[in-house]
Amino acid sequence: MRIHGRVVLIAVCLGVFLLLYFLRTNAAEDLLSRGAVVEGGHEDSVPSPSELRRNVGAKFAQKAPSGKGAGLEKPPGARQKKSKPKDRASGAKTKSKLRSNVARAVAKRPEEMMHLAVVLCGDRLDETLAMVKSAILFSLKRIRFHIFTEDPLAPELKQKLSQWPPSALARFEFRIYPITFSVGNADEWKKLFKPCAAQRLFLPVILKDVDSLLYVDTDVLFLRPMDDIWSLFKSFNSTQLAAMAPEHEIPKIGWYSRFARHPFYGVTGVNSGVMLMNLTRVRSTIFKNSLIPSGLSWEELLHPLYQKYKNHITWGDQDLLNIIFHYNPECLFIFSCHWNYRPDHCMYGSNCKEAEEEGVSILHGNRGVYHDDKQPAFKVVYDVIREFPFEDNMFQSLFYPIQTKFLDTVNTLCGRIPQVFLKQIEKTMRKIFQEKVVQHVRPHQ
Repeated sequence: MRIHGRVVLIAVCLGVFLLLYFLRTNAAEDLLSRGAVVEGGHEDSVPSPSELRRNVGAKFAQKAPSGKGAGLEKPPGARQKKSKPKDRASGAKTKSKLRSNVARAVAKRPEEMMHLAVVLCGDRLDETLAMVKSAILFSLKRIRFHIFTEDPLAPELKQKLSQWPPSALARFEFRIYPITFSVGNADEWKKLFKPCAAQRLFLPVILKDVDSLLYVDTDVLFLRPMDDIWSLFKSFNSTQLAAMAPEHEIPKIGWYSRFARHPFYGVTGVNSGVMLMNLTRVRSTIFKNSLIPSGLSWEELLHPLYQKYKNHITWGDQDLLNIIFHYNPECLFIFSCHWNYRPDHCMYGSNCKEAEEEGVSILHGNRGVYHDDKQPAFKVVYDVIREFPFEDNMFQSLFYPIQTKFLDTVNTLCGRIPQVFLKQIEKTMRKIFQEKVVQHVRPHQ
């Protein structure tokens, strides 16, 4: 009886032990399964039960070496936090490398250069030097001047430009070209209007490595940065390849609308003394005309056009440009009269509203007004800019002399509106002062 009781007790203990063993094993497998799903992020990443046991066993085997928390499982993010400083360091190196590459690319990028063309013949050397001076006095970006001139004038021009102070020479460069005409009779072209003025028609043919430029007559003065009119290229649509101002604002007193015996652009024609040209587009365009129905390229068009209209044109190359854009109006962008302000805009009364609002941006002293007393307001500006010493204070030696001398011109119609002539000069000098002086002083303060 005693032996039978002992056997029953042993069997009961063995059964309890087996029951606890199976319960514990199932719970452990369930725990392992849940832990794998959380770590993997989705159910598809759950490994097999044998792999789970190996992985979890390895995790439980990781003990803290000593101190607080020794013998406990490391938090899931512990290893990631330990590697973060290294990640930050590598990220910083990557960013630093990227910045240095960008800086290197910017450093290698060529400096943006504006291109300006002028044609100098006869007694216009002083005018040309005053124009160049006005351009570099006010402009912000560097300028490359393309100067077309007669052989006898080239050495003197080069000598006088080279004598300017280093501070001025650093702001521009120049190239001198001979007077050349690719088609037709050179003597005829030279005598078409003013000496050599027809050279401007051949700029797209000669300057084949230049994409865009601003052409100006020698009697032009900049009263604000050339950068501002240069930015008008961005306003061109897909067909426009040149830009000029109207010849006149009032058709009743405009020359073309009253006297022209040939086609011209728009209602009053255009004035070519200040002209933006996208030479790349000019060279690739086929122009409609009254000669050949299929159209002609720029170079093919010039001489036949001259032959057809030479007995009907008065203003030479400007008339030819008016004829070209009469048949191709979609190619021309028109800018306001304050970019090409002439005596016609004030000698019969003020008729350039944009100049009254904005001030004169580019002064065009045609009709020889820089050299006589017919329009003293124009002569005042020319004389002060021509005599201005480069390294003097612009307010004291440029702005105030013009302002003071304008008092002697109030008896003329143009002299009665001094604010029109002075507004842009004052505005430009303030802008230059702020950019070159104030902004450089503030960081040190």
